Amino acid sequence: MKLQKFNRLVEALMALPTVGKKSALRFAYHLTLCDTFGAMRLAHAIENAVQNIKRCEKCGGVSEHEICEFCLDEARNNGQLCVVESAKDIFTLEEHALFSGRYFVFDDLEKIEGLKNIIKEAAAKEVIFAFTPSLASDAMILFIEDKLKDLELSFTKIAQGVPTGVQLENVDMLSLSKALKDRTKV
Repeated sequence: MKLQKFNRLVEALMALPTVGKKSALRFAYHLTLCDTFGAMRLAHAIENAVQNIKRCEKCGGVSEHEICEFCLDEARNNGQLCVVESAKDIFTLEEHALFSGRYFVFDDLEKIEGLKNIIKEAAAKEVIFAFTPSLASDAMILFIEDKLKDLELSFTKIAQGVPTGVQLENVDMLSLSKALKDRTKV
């Protein structure tokens, strides 16, 4: 059966993160035969987003304007700057109202000057690293700290260890060793 347009839709859907062939087939079937109005609404939303969403010129986050709403928000705590690996990490922190300071997306070594600029502009006193725990992340943190050593800053990183409700046998060794090393008094 040669359904070229259907198969191209399935292939396009499979290009999305975490979407395999079965899910792509399900989505394609639903969009083309069950909810054509929803499909057109989705296509229009994607087109509109692609044309209008860009990176914030200051922090690298997602914005519909040159400067994002977080950089423009004067109520945010300028003393704290949370450095994340991806703009989507900002969404995660904001969705749960976990942080009220400024952000900076450090997804490229070339961004060190941009990071210095936002630290100086905000008069930040603390840089918080919210990176995925790994040896590569620890190396990146050390690199950034070294490049910022001439500024008067305190450096912290998000805590890591054993997640709530997870049995020790299911915890990776890096998380378990960090949890033991960074244990707190009861």
